[in-house]
Amino acid sequence: MSAESLHASATSLLETWRPVVDQDRSLREAMLAFLGSAPRGCLREHAPGHITASAVVFSHDASEVLLTLHPKVGRWIQLGGHCEEGDETVADAALREATEESGIPGLRIEPGLYGAQAHPITCSLGVPTRHLDLLFRITAPAGAVPVRSAESTDLRWWPVDALPEDAEVLLY
Repeated sequence: MSAESLHASATSLLETWRPVVDQDRSLREAMLAFLGSAPRGCLREHAPGHITASAVVFSHDASEVLLTLHPKVGRWIQLGGHCEEGDETVADAALREATEESGIPGLRIEPGLYGAQAHPITCSLGVPTRHLDLLFRITAPAGAVPVRSAESTDLRWWPVDALPEDAEVLLY
């Protein structure tokens, strides 16, 4: 459990990810270059930007996706957040964040990287930075009822074919 294990997991995920869209291939290469120059780039302390762990949480039958109305971003987005030194891997961080933010026990994470995104943001550092999100696909158990945490203005299931207009979530 260290900055080194987080860095190694992020690098491995990106090296084995095979995106099909040109824009994602370019983002993959940029993230790998970033990690090559930032040994502690998976921790929020790295002010120029840092890897974050995001969770696209689907219902058990994949008909719905769980989104949070993020208080800082002001839009409906996937769950997720910062990696912590106690996380062994970025996938561990994504599962931890999804569980904390959804209140749903028994979430299952699929192996490998689901996608990636990059966002300029002023996060908990209080200064402008960039979140380099590694996304993971997570499935909730049948009958899962989300419980909103203090990190969310609202939290709810949305049909995958009827997302809110301002939603920013990858659905492959």
